[in-house]
Amino acid sequence: MPRATPSTLSVNDIRAQFPALQRTCGSQPVAYFDGPGGTQVPRPVVDAMVNYLYHHNANTHWAYPTSAETDQALAASRDAFADFLNTDRDCVVFGNNMTTLTFHLARALGRSWSKGDEIVTTELDHHANIDPWRDVAAHRGLIVRTARMDARSGQLDWDHFESLLGDRTRLVAIGAASNALGTINDVARAHTLAHACGALSFVDAVHYAPHVLPDIEVMGCDFLACSSYKFYGPHAGILYGRRALLDMLATPRLLPAPNTAPERLETGTQNHEGIVGAAAAVDFLASLSTGTTRRDRLQATYNALHARSSAQIAQLWDGLGAISRVTRYGPPPEVNRTPTVAFTIDGFLAESVSRSLATRGLFLSHGDFYAATIVERLGVEGLLRVGLACYATDEEVERLLAAVQHIAATLR
Repeated sequence: MPRATPSTLSVNDIRAQFPALQRTCGSQPVAYFDGPGGTQVPRPVVDAMVNYLYHHNANTHWAYPTSAETDQALAASRDAFADFLNTDRDCVVFGNNMTTLTFHLARALGRSWSKGDEIVTTELDHHANIDPWRDVAAHRGLIVRTARMDARSGQLDWDHFESLLGDRTRLVAIGAASNALGTINDVARAHTLAHACGALSFVDAVHYAPHVLPDIEVMGCDFLACSSYKFYGPHAGILYGRRALLDMLATPRLLPAPNTAPERLETGTQNHEGIVGAAAAVDFLASLSTGTTRRDRLQATYNALHARSSAQIAQLWDGLGAISRVTRYGPPPEVNRTPTVAFTIDGFLAESVSRSLATRGLFLSHGDFYAATIVERLGVEGLLRVGLACYATDEEVERLLAAVQHIAATLR
């Protein structure tokens, strides 16, 4: 495949496309560090959704123009995500969100499993990739085994992971990246180990997809899910599945509904404007660079944004490390990771720090981020989480560090 020539827009050009960045708090512009919980949305994405609703809104598969236009819009959205994931359009399923899609998939897969069969998850995962499997296990008499994380490094214990696999393993469910710590897992390795014992692999790419362009061919996984609201789109879920598996899944469905993949997994009338907006988010990212194909442009954008965020994550990590009473969690910048840093300030509740920072126009999340097992293993009440999106600037990082320094210094 030809390599793209990066011509990625400057951060100021990117920021100009996000109306939310015009918001102020007092005299300060708001700095959004809450991207891991949901990014801001650029004008082209909202414009695409408005255009669909105003001019093409209809249900599917009927013989009048707006219905045909809706069919075409959904097909174009599948093409966009086929490029985004490096797969075929018939392997792309849409749904409300990753969590709902995962529950739907878990129930379908569980119908073919027997009492005593096993599912392997990890302590690093968001509970959207834990509880759907626990739910089906409770109903089918399955066993869920959980691979440990190393609390000091924030990395998966691969020796323990491998020890859990056996001839009763039916599925390995693993996150590509931790939404709490920024750890990136080797999901291709997990898939190879799963297939070696005859199991399937499911990848939660919700936190991974905003920062590393997914590649199904490299990952090798059987299923993968992500959510467009984490990469500048609306709230919509996307599920990849191998076509042969999608065709055979015992999914609950209405009898008259399509029974061919991928529509056979899309229960009920879908959120058409959300799907159109999700595809527009892919096109927004592709528009930031040049290249022969959409996939080339996407890869060029991701490469350029990775270079920028790598410098910022080092700035943030080193700056937090220099502040008394601050403890950082997860892998350091020199380790392959996402631009997401978790920390605490000794003597302060995470929520109180988050509220104080918000008065300074610094918006970041606090708590367990539905990665409750991580917080439990770290032995803390909750975490503060800083996420760097495509619109983050070096100056915003410095503002945040100065504010954290000020808060930490108030406790004597």
